[in-house]
Amino acid sequence: MPEDLHVCRLGRVPYLEALALQEDLRARVQAGEAPDTLLLLEHPAVYTLGRRSEPGDLPLGEAFYRDQGIDIVRTDRGGKLTYHGPGQLVGYPIVHVERIPEHIRTMEAAIVDALAQEGVEARGRDHEGAAFTGVWVQDRKIASIGVHVSRGVSMHGFAVNVDNDLAPFEQVVACGLPTTRMTSVARETGRDGLLPCFTKRVAYAYAQRLGRRQRLVSRARVQAGPPVASVA
Repeated sequence: MPEDLHVCRLGRVPYLEALALQEDLRARVQAGEAPDTLLLLEHPAVYTLGRRSEPGDLPLGEAFYRDQGIDIVRTDRGGKLTYHGPGQLVGYPIVHVERIPEHIRTMEAAIVDALAQEGVEARGRDHEGAAFTGVWVQDRKIASIGVHVSRGVSMHGFAVNVDNDLAPFEQVVACGLPTTRMTSVARETGRDGLLPCFTKRVAYAYAQRLGRRQRLVSRARVQAGPPVASVA
């Protein structure tokens, strides 16, 4: 019988709060105190900058974006600048990783599988170079990937544009590719309200690609310490 992959759907979580949850969970996975876990969530509007980001990625200056209600956070993940916002599915696999390229391709393949179920034909392009990591629909990018691996366990992960506003990508140099057009499941299919169903599709596809059986767990289960009992 395949091993379990814990899957936790967190809803909408501020970026720094989710980052702290990832760091805590990764430490416990490294220590053997928690199993491999996939966190699935949305973020309020935020630009995150990876280790390869450059000042020109925010051409209008940080104050301009903050005035529009978009936060800016520097991270230790690989890659360059990307945007997160409501309607976008973010996945953080906190899992054991032996080879980073294989880890990235597993995420890409799972996203491609889930998109195919929505009628969207897509492909990974990481073999074309680091700048093309992610998932693409022809020449349009639909998913971004950036990871950080420490002591054999990953953090950060992927972001798939589902129902989110794409305009924030047009105001920056997203993923270090100034001419790249971003797309979303909603734009490709003409349908909206897809996020709940697509979240389930990605969880299933990722577990399948890992050869695991997904097991849904609560946020209390993935946090350190015993779950807090609810009060009626």
